[in-house]
Amino acid sequence: MEQNENSSVVTKEDIWHIDNYLLLRDYYERTISRIAARCIRMGNIALEEYPFYGYVLDVLEEICDTGNYILAKPALYPYVERKIAGGINALQQNLAVYQQELESNTSPDKLKQDPNEISKMKDALGEFSKTDDPTAGAGMNIDDVVNKLLKESGQAENMPTFEDTGDNK
Repeated sequence: MEQNENSSVVTKEDIWHIDNYLLLRDYYERTISRIAARCIRMGNIALEEYPFYGYVLDVLEEICDTGNYILAKPALYPYVERKIAGGINALQQNLAVYQQELESNTSPDKLKQDPNEISKMKDALGEFSKTDDPTAGAGMNIDDVVNKLLKESGQAENMPTFEDTGDNK
């Protein structure tokens, strides 16, 4: 992103960067919520295992680029104070969080470069059994969940099971 030669002049493009930063930040939060729900429906997979997780990193990178553009132009600070709650300090703090998030998430390309990276992650996390997973069943439809709960509570013998008609998927 190119900056003007005179950093004290504020252009429409400069103001657009502030608006874009706010829109991207909101979009990122909504995207994370949507992908988290999708991950649950996909069998409670980790966010990083989502097939399109790289898109989240792309959005984070754009937020960071836009935020850095704003910070590099002090003439925008009065506008930041009016448009962003907490002003320039809040922008700096939020941007630091986003940059840390971006840096701490290894992209799939980096994983491909180091074939031992996945095994290192698994070793660090330790063994995990899906039978111990307290959220198992989060990807089930409602009939399966009800049947599972009835079975676990010992009431399944006295209750009819629900058949899946396919209407609720």
